[in-house]
Amino acid sequence: MAAVSRRAFIAGGVAVGVGLAVGIPFAVGASGATSTGQQLVSRARLPRPFTQRLVVPPTLTPVLTGDVDRYEIVARTARARILPGLTTTIFGYNGIFPGPLIRSRSNHPIEVVYRNRLPVPIVTHLHGGHTPHDSDGYPTDYVYPEDMTYLRQHQEMSHETPMPAGDTTNGTRTYRYPLRQRAAMLWYHDHRMDFTGPSVWFGLAGAHIVNDDEEDALGLPDGAREIPLVLTDRAFNDDGSLLYPAVDRTLTTTPGVTGGFVAGVLGDVMLVNGVPWPVADVERASYRIRMLNACNARRLRLRLDPPPTDGIVQIGTEGGLLDAPLTYDAFELAPAQRLDAVVDFSRFAPGTEVTLYNDFGDGGMKNVMRFRVNSTSGPRYTVPSALSSVERLDPASATVTRRFRFQRGTVDHRSGWIIGNSPFSPSEVSASPRLGDVEIWELFADFHHPVHIHLDPFQVISRGINGPGAFDAGWKDTIDLVPGEQARIAVRFRDHVGRFVFHCHNLEHEDMAMMANFVTHA
Repeated sequence: MAAVSRRAFIAGGVAVGVGLAVGIPFAVGASGATSTGQQLVSRARLPRPFTQRLVVPPTLTPVLTGDVDRYEIVARTARARILPGLTTTIFGYNGIFPGPLIRSRSNHPIEVVYRNRLPVPIVTHLHGGHTPHDSDGYPTDYVYPEDMTYLRQHQEMSHETPMPAGDTTNGTRTYRYPLRQRAAMLWYHDHRMDFTGPSVWFGLAGAHIVNDDEEDALGLPDGAREIPLVLTDRAFNDDGSLLYPAVDRTLTTTPGVTGGFVAGVLGDVMLVNGVPWPVADVERASYRIRMLNACNARRLRLRLDPPPTDGIVQIGTEGGLLDAPLTYDAFELAPAQRLDAVVDFSRFAPGTEVTLYNDFGDGGMKNVMRFRVNSTSGPRYTVPSALSSVERLDPASATVTRRFRFQRGTVDHRSGWIIGNSPFSPSEVSASPRLGDVEIWELFADFHHPVHIHLDPFQVISRGINGPGAFDAGWKDTIDLVPGEQARIAVRFRDHVGRFVFHCHNLEHEDMAMMANFVTHA
């Protein structure tokens, strides 16, 4: 943490430290403890599930096309209609939640110009992007608001000095993405140090899909038969405003959340593309469904009922296509993980309602959304036995083994979350990998920690004395660690020299210092 946040952390320490002093809250579902966190309870009247129609975020149109396509996004406050009869103030990319869908192509570079019309700083990270360090969204690369009035007022009221200088700008910043990477579903979200949790909770997240020729050649379902689903849980006040247990509700100086929420913030309303428990009409056809767990802390176990004849056919993960499809009755997603799957609705009778359930949820959080099969028939897609050629990283060729422990710890004399023995500091470096080298990272977890590594994906070697887990196939950028687990991954960084981070993607853990730097070198 930088100096201002460290001082503010101490100032808010009584509220922040309580949760860990009395023990870690867990969300408990049908399978026992499923998430590290505590659930908020909405005060608003909530809609009945499956009564509102699913919407897909609009696809963003570039303002300039050519050798480099350019996009523009404005981060601003807006009033959204999420719950019936109420409006909700959000932080929105282009004023919507989730933000607009960006579609790009592998090896065709783009620029995204972000303009900040929010009252607080932002930092945008393209999650899963193979991105130079100066466009990766380093947590202190602040884009300050165009209008600094709100920020100055609250800093003066709190007697804090201005936020620490870094690679900062006022009003706008241009992020440059070479996109020298495989086709995959990425996502973009705020990554501001100490305040990622509330920023994403209030709406700063959106999907980014990269396509390429290899994927096109497979003839996968597309157009209306390709459905991106951004899954989030939220909670609401009686006036429709978003509930979030921030210590500093101005989100300007003091980071952290109150009480047991330091373990993670869970909502009691499941939103899919910003709609509570929606319903989508589908043809009797095959669909490509891309799912993103964009929850702050909630883990999901997703299951369709009645199940399709072929099950949930996974074709890809965070790092793109698998070499061959895998079939599941249910699929687990930790925060930040993605699933690329083909689902066949062609054998259901017209009028069948197929419900997507979350087996890790209780009460209303068991429900996610519903597909209603209509009478129109469309093409049935047969998933080929070979999808792609996936390079295997050879652990025997690793040049170094590094060990990182994700655990509770002390942050400025208060309980928090740390990696190793240290809370996050922009000035401390935990690893200095050389570009092109294969490394083995051993990751240890005390509780549920979805660990995300920036810059390049990795492959899971083992969990404990066993091989990869059931949902570890292919290239990953986030691994779901469960309490008491040790996992080994193989990672190789390429192309970009500079400073990057890895961290827990339970966003409250990340904000409470569970993050570390690595610096790549040639």
